[in-house]
Amino acid sequence: MSTDACLKRLARRDWLIYGPLNQFLDSYIGELEGLRYARGTVGAYLRCLAHFSYWMRRERLSARDIDGALVEHFIRHHLPVCRCPEPCRSVVSEMRAALHHLLALPFYADVIPATSPGPLADELHNFHEYLRDTCGLARSTCVYRVRHLEAFFASCTPDDLAGSINLTMPAVDSFLTSLARQHWKPSSLGVICTSLRSYLRFRALQGDDTRLAVSTLPVIANWPHRKPPKVLSDIQLEHFLQAFDVNIPSGMRDYAIARCILDLGLRGDEATRLTLDAIDWRRGIVTLRHTKSQRAQRMPLPEQAGAALAQYLRAGRPLTDSRFVFVRHRAPFGVPLSVAAIRNAMNRAFARCNLDDQFCNTHVLRRSTATRLQRANVSIKEIADLLRHRSLDTARVYARVDIERLREVALSWPGSTT
Repeated sequence: MSTDACLKRLARRDWLIYGPLNQFLDSYIGELEGLRYARGTVGAYLRCLAHFSYWMRRERLSARDIDGALVEHFIRHHLPVCRCPEPCRSVVSEMRAALHHLLALPFYADVIPATSPGPLADELHNFHEYLRDTCGLARSTCVYRVRHLEAFFASCTPDDLAGSINLTMPAVDSFLTSLARQHWKPSSLGVICTSLRSYLRFRALQGDDTRLAVSTLPVIANWPHRKPPKVLSDIQLEHFLQAFDVNIPSGMRDYAIARCILDLGLRGDEATRLTLDAIDWRRGIVTLRHTKSQRAQRMPLPEQAGAALAQYLRAGRPLTDSRFVFVRHRAPFGVPLSVAAIRNAMNRAFARCNLDDQFCNTHVLRRSTATRLQRANVSIKEIADLLRHRSLDTARVYARVDIERLREVALSWPGSTT
């Protein structure tokens, strides 16, 4: 549909035609239609864009002023007290989605000139490159470590920073104390310290003397294995797998995801990155290329997982040029499911079988797989290989779930006859 045809249906098309966003309308509408949004959705997003354009014009803002902060200010501060002339679109969820597409347009980087990021932004960028290129960490790990460091520096006062950019004992104590008051778990605080310690190793490679700073980082007391891992029993697992409606496309997709996680031990991120090219149907092999360890790994495709995938690909997957196996069934089409979307799909299945008060997320499925293997007398080494753990210690936690076998090796209580 042409831009003129889309605008003809808008009551406030003049807000777009004579506003600061006029030059981007063709690209914006083309992008939405390329993602196969329905005509009604395109119209709703254009009404949101018209409202934003009217507000920008009234505030004497230009396209060069658009960024994430401006969008957030508009949504958080203008919409709640909006007095713009009716009719204007003010639904927060629609507005956020419409402006998200505006920021995601290819022209965005060319229209908005990059400003000088400053020394802190440069430091965070260099730290990210160190984590990615030198340490070889997964993208998600690089992102959260940089975010932790950014949050730490944001909490610092100028006096807290020794020299240019460094860590001091008062700053670290203040930062961790503030997080503890927000009820962060000890395990999460330990991850924060790991991120800061990683940054100090980066600074040491730059020639800084970080020995004193390293000594300021505490070791957070944490006993993560004090309880056996929470897993699904055989009956609960049966009810969970029956909670998917395999007669509808989205149910086929979600069931195939569940089977891949259970039978292949996939992480949520690995499921989102699974591609059609990764499956060798003739030999029954799946090649995982985007793993946490950054290594390509080949695994046999179990019969049940293969059958679920085949059913979804034949009868449930929408037509799209995307090579990702699991894609959205609603606009924007062709986009792979996010980790959050997969997690939500599994949580909905837990709710349908009345297990949502006990289980959530996808990792419990991986743990259940490992536990079932352990109870079938599979060795810890084989479990570690299936779950793609580099260290046997990571998989050894599952040896504690077989209570009956542990009883066989348990010693008698001192003074007891049994």
